[in-house]
Amino acid sequence: MDVNAAVAAAAAIAGVCTGVIAVLAFRWSEREQARPTRTSLHTEAGLPPGVDTVLSVLRSSAVVLDESDAVVKASSAAYALGLVRGGKLAVDPMLQMARDTRRDGEIRQVELDLPRRGTGRGDALAVSARVAPLGSRLVLLLVEDLTEARRIEAVRRDFVANVSHELKTPVGALSLLSEAVMDAAEEPDAVQRFAGRMQNEATRLTSLVQELIDLSRVQNDDPLEDSESVRVDELVTEAVERSRQSAEGKQITMGTGGTEGLHVWGNRGQLAAALGNLVENAVNYSPARTRVKVAGRRIAASGGDLIEIAVTDQGIGLSERDRERIFERFYRVDPARSRATGGTGLGLSIVKHVAASHGGEVTVWSAEGQGSTFTLRLPEAGSARERAAIDRADRLGRNRLSGALKEPAAFDEEERPYVDQADEQLSAPEVLP
Repeated sequence: MDVNAAVAAAAAIAGVCTGVIAVLAFRWSEREQARPTRTSLHTEAGLPPGVDTVLSVLRSSAVVLDESDAVVKASSAAYALGLVRGGKLAVDPMLQMARDTRRDGEIRQVELDLPRRGTGRGDALAVSARVAPLGSRLVLLLVEDLTEARRIEAVRRDFVANVSHELKTPVGALSLLSEAVMDAAEEPDAVQRFAGRMQNEATRLTSLVQELIDLSRVQNDDPLEDSESVRVDELVTEAVERSRQSAEGKQITMGTGGTEGLHVWGNRGQLAAALGNLVENAVNYSPARTRVKVAGRRIAASGGDLIEIAVTDQGIGLSERDRERIFERFYRVDPARSRATGGTGLGLSIVKHVAASHGGEVTVWSAEGQGSTFTLRLPEAGSARERAAIDRADRLGRNRLSGALKEPAAFDEEERPYVDQADEQLSAPEVLP
């Protein structure tokens, strides 16, 4: 009897201990779950209702500081920019702005250049910081990355400056030559010589204005709105004929080759201008009695077959520095030769934009003294046409859903299967909200 009582007492004591341990474990678990982590570092504590939701949809990097300068809330973009490290605001000028705003309640804004984190690059990160009070004890810091905007602005300024310079040169020459013609009115030979030079400058000015118009058009227009299946053979023939007179004057042999019967899909005028610029450059930058060849072929790619059109010359070639900048606007490898040939430095920029807008690319291989090969890669007509039809059918579906389309759109018969597929998807109940 005493043994049974002892066993029962031991069991009761063990049960009580187990219960106590369970309660302690539960309390410890709750405490650990309530402890903030890096991903939730001060994200909710002390924020007014709704502020966290508003900050989460802002494009700007957002940081909320409390009265002790600790980070109460920081967006992922703030961490990416290096604004917050170890739960503290790491940029001293911004921290000082926050303290001043907490003291007097005034909104402050400043633009700063910050070093890039983890890179050896010398360029800085341009940001705009704005600090405002948030309630009675919190301060809100919003930081906007201005780096790309500044880069675009610099490109725009350079473009305007280059255009002004390029236009000023022929216009100034025409003005001087016209004065020379007036002074030499009694000398027919001088008048004829000056008139010939005026004609050359006028031609150069016309070419520059036309290429500026072409560049603006290929940047702003959608080539697929006026697209068609274009024979590569016809593009090559047209480009070669465009430069044949210049080639014959320098005794340059023009050759064509490659696979026949290739087609690309796009704007015929833009494609002809792009390939024509490549061939014209090859002739202009090649010495006399050399060879320029244009050839096309089909290559396999994961997203569909591509058409390569390669223009090869035996010209002066390009240095590594020139290869990196050759597609920039107004960049010239040899300014003296460009003036002699009437080059504007815009031809390859046009080629680059045409290739990009048609879903392709342009690349260059070159070595100094050995010549260059410019390769234009474009989607083959079949795959490009299918993608264009799918895109149009998708736009049609969205317009019908929104009620914006009043009349049925006109499609080619080859595009009809994609339109019918879009109609079937639109009629399916699961598509509708």
